[in-house]
Amino acid sequence: MNTAKPYFRSLAGAAALAALAVSAPLALVMPSAAAAQAQSGDLANAVAALRAISTLRADFEQIDIRGQRVTGTLTLKRPGKIRFQYQKGVPILIVSDGKALTFVDYQVRQVQRWPISNSPLGALLNPSADVMQYGKLTPATNKQIVSVEVRDKKHPEYGVITLVFIRKPGAPGGLELSSWATLDSQNTRTVVNLSKQQYGVAVADNTFRYNDPRTPTRR
Repeated sequence: MNTAKPYFRSLAGAAALAALAVSAPLALVMPSAAAAQAQSGDLANAVAALRAISTLRADFEQIDIRGQRVTGTLTLKRPGKIRFQYQKGVPILIVSDGKALTFVDYQVRQVQRWPISNSPLGALLNPSADVMQYGKLTPATNKQIVSVEVRDKKHPEYGVITLVFIRKPGAPGGLELSSWATLDSQNTRTVVNLSKQQYGVAVADNTFRYNDPRTPTRR
């Protein structure tokens, strides 16, 4: 996986830190009162849909700024826990135990940790994150799509995450989390697309543990 190595280095320093969806520009015209009310309702519905997710398991495809793609399995358990298990042959793990987002590189035996509150993924994981305060709807031509951009203007170093939902009656809150993209302070963009979403599955807490590669192996 040498060709993917620069990508994972940027992931460690940027995407994992600034976190991981399609960032679209905000509308430059003021919406009508009726449109503004509808948008406010969609934003509230998106926040409710996030809060309604107890557990989630899905396949993911991750695409970096150069178009390199890797796949894997995402497991999420609110509040605060997530695991990105990458495809076989990729010695990388991203996991959150509810307090910190951890990037593990087993090839070079490196571990890096950041508070989830310092990452755009906090919008997805941090129960105290006020998505209503920091989130704004972004334009979508398809009425079945709800796209929410979340950024903390007081902390631009945290980056931007845009969560993309598709209206689906069977999903929590009637909106299915379909993808997200992050843009970090160095303008590094990472997109994650989800498929085969399963909600409410049993997930053990030890799913969000990892083997520390810095620990020497006894022989």
